[in-house]
Amino acid sequence: MYYPRSFVKFILLGFLLVSLPLLYALVELIVSLDRLGTQGQQAVLQAAQAGRASRQLYEQATTLERLVRQHLILDDPQLVEDYGRLRQDFRQTSQQLSRLPLDRAQLLALEKLDDSESRLYELLKARRRPAGAAVTLAEGYAAIAEGAQAMLTATNSLTEREIERLQDTAAEGRKTWGYLALAAGLIALALAIIFAVLIARPFRQLDQAIRQMGTADFTHAIEVNGPQDLRYMGQRLEWLRSRLHELEEQQNRFLRHVSHELKTPLTAVREGAELLRDRVGGELSPEQQEIVRIVRENTLSLQKLIEDLLTYHQTRSMEPQTLGPVALEDVIRRVVREHKLAAFARMITFEAKLTSAIVIGDGNKIHAIVDNLLSNAIKYSPRTGTISLDLRIEDEFGVLDVVDEGPGIDPGDRPRIFDSFYQGKNAPEGRIKGSGLGLAIAREYALAHGGLIEVLDRSDGARGAHFRLRLPLALSLHQAPARNAAPVSLEREA
Repeated sequence: MYYPRSFVKFILLGFLLVSLPLLYALVELIVSLDRLGTQGQQAVLQAAQAGRASRQLYEQATTLERLVRQHLILDDPQLVEDYGRLRQDFRQTSQQLSRLPLDRAQLLALEKLDDSESRLYELLKARRRPAGAAVTLAEGYAAIAEGAQAMLTATNSLTEREIERLQDTAAEGRKTWGYLALAAGLIALALAIIFAVLIARPFRQLDQAIRQMGTADFTHAIEVNGPQDLRYMGQRLEWLRSRLHELEEQQNRFLRHVSHELKTPLTAVREGAELLRDRVGGELSPEQQEIVRIVRENTLSLQKLIEDLLTYHQTRSMEPQTLGPVALEDVIRRVVREHKLAAFARMITFEAKLTSAIVIGDGNKIHAIVDNLLSNAIKYSPRTGTISLDLRIEDEFGVLDVVDEGPGIDPGDRPRIFDSFYQGKNAPEGRIKGSGLGLAIAREYALAHGGLIEVLDRSDGARGAHFRLRLPLALSLHQAPARNAAPVSLEREA
């Protein structure tokens, strides 16, 4: 497809091509109207000429008849001379009528009048007239007057015929103009659609490229077709994509190297702390045991931080082959069992009300979502607190509510609570701060599954945080009356 060098020129070319059929139809309409106006003007002029000439012809024929009758009575030669002068006007009027668009019968009648007048004139100017010439002249000129009167009626029919012809021409013109307008409109519409598609295509490609980079997908090359200025913009986006892809690879390599370099000495520190904790090097005093405990907890915290960093940079690696049906209530039960010891150490209890819900996704990532939400609730819950878990089905979504009795989330923290490395104001006292990546990872995984995590106020108005997870159900579950399933209540677990 040919594109001009400039996008503005391309738009102007499109407008020009779209307007050409309409301009052609407009010009054709103007020409047709002008032609119809000319025909109407000619018809009116011819009708006026025919009416005027036919009246003159009738008046002249009547005058000729009167002169002839006067001559026959008075026998005055001067009247014959007067007749000769008036006869020239009669002949000119007859010739004028013959040049008008009369039908064949009217032309023959006009010729018959001319011939009759010529014969009678020859008889009138003869020195010696045969017997009965007066009667012949009187009857002949009376017939000429009647013929002239018949021509007056014929010219009226000529006017009516011209009016009918104009009406037929106008009707045919309206029909032709209608077809022409329809064809021009369809052609213009087709051209407009074609140019709209051609104009919108590079913008769709730009939008797709921007969305692709917005989702951190730097593996597919960007190509934008269209005018040169838009192609140049696509080339700049391709350069940006390549640069971001290189930076992402450098970042991933850096993280892998750093994690490897950190894990090696960290493992040695952990093993040493575990050996001291197991009294391999001898008995420890209470002060030494406390030091070992602090070292062990900090190494565990550092290891969790490293794992969170690596996990966070892999949140967009959702591979299609890892997707499958996942029983959300089973994932919740498994996560609760994994956190039993941490909850028991702080005497935290769980209250769970679970309804069967099957979602499609990556089982490990869904497990990570629930694990981050539950570990966050345990982290901020007070000693002897209660964490409520409520799983139900709403509008073809599996909805999980996690509610704790901790300090809650400050209203100023809510817009940024899911940001990477963000630590809220209500941090737990006397405990080691986390990495600030747990909720960010949970949100990324939820969005990758077509779901959502949001922060709500507790419905009972009590103190504490309320997180809600929404994940779309599997298609088979949409077709089944699963939302009527009876919820399963778990016993309070320590």
